[in-house]
Amino acid sequence: MKLHHIIKAQQFNRSKLANLFTMAHEMKEVVQKGGSDILSQKVMATVFYEPSTRTRLSFESAMQKLGGEVISTENAREFSSAAKGETLEDTIRVIESYSDVIILRHYESGAAEKAAKVARVPIINAGDGSGQHPTQALLDLYTIKEELGKIDGISIAMVGDLANGRTVRSLSYLLAKYKNIKIYFVAPKVTRIKSDIKDYLKRHHTFFTEESNLKKIAPIVDIIYQTRIQKERFGKRVKDYKEACGKYIIDKSILKLMKKDAIIMHPLPRVDDIKKEVDSDPRAAYFRQAQNGLYIRMALLKLILIG
Repeated sequence: MKLHHIIKAQQFNRSKLANLFTMAHEMKEVVQKGGSDILSQKVMATVFYEPSTRTRLSFESAMQKLGGEVISTENAREFSSAAKGETLEDTIRVIESYSDVIILRHYESGAAEKAAKVARVPIINAGDGSGQHPTQALLDLYTIKEELGKIDGISIAMVGDLANGRTVRSLSYLLAKYKNIKIYFVAPKVTRIKSDIKDYLKRHHTFFTEESNLKKIAPIVDIIYQTRIQKERFGKRVKDYKEACGKYIIDKSILKLMKKDAIIMHPLPRVDDIKKEVDSDPRAAYFRQAQNGLYIRMALLKLILIG
């Protein structure tokens, strides 16, 4: 299962996902044993035009735990030659001379695909605007499998900023590959899921419905996938942001409505969308979800650079 560019979630079929999850289990064991040197002499470049904590650091940790080296620019929008007017394509052509794989986060949707067209080394999309975030979706799906023991037949409420949430978009693409999935999109009018995702789910015969009342949906789903309202995506639409902000908050009142074996997920960072009082509940899976990002990204690096 050798991979090259990872640009969008649709690249993965069920067979590839199963192989990836098996590899992630192996990577968890590698971490527990203190790491490996299988990627020694390999160099990974992390090129981030937008802020990141979990994605950038988990990729860098993944590379180091496999014995590889990391070069990085944390704020490429300001502290790279992009500030001088260099195009993304030219930046990629230069950085590939120094590295074996490039992890790219960019503020423009479609930027990763643009980079992949000129790159000789693998490009991994670490989030492109409001487009996709495939590695987040992969770790989300892995978390569902680890927490619930299955993916087929699950029901999930995706809550919050669905219009701008690239994690929600990518996860929807992956869930459509499984059987008897039920998706409940819970969002205010200004951040409803976009039509291209709904059309994709229809084509793949995946059940979905749009709701506005989280308390109505909380008792019937296996997963609440909460997302923050992304202020940075609203620009000058202050009124729309205020309309969406604070509408859905997970607290003890929501916990009381949920199934005893359900889970709460969140791609993080949270702002005010999950109260800290929820953290101690065993159904709060979001920090375990973030930890799973290390294993999935270790697996992806191994599959890309070795096979």
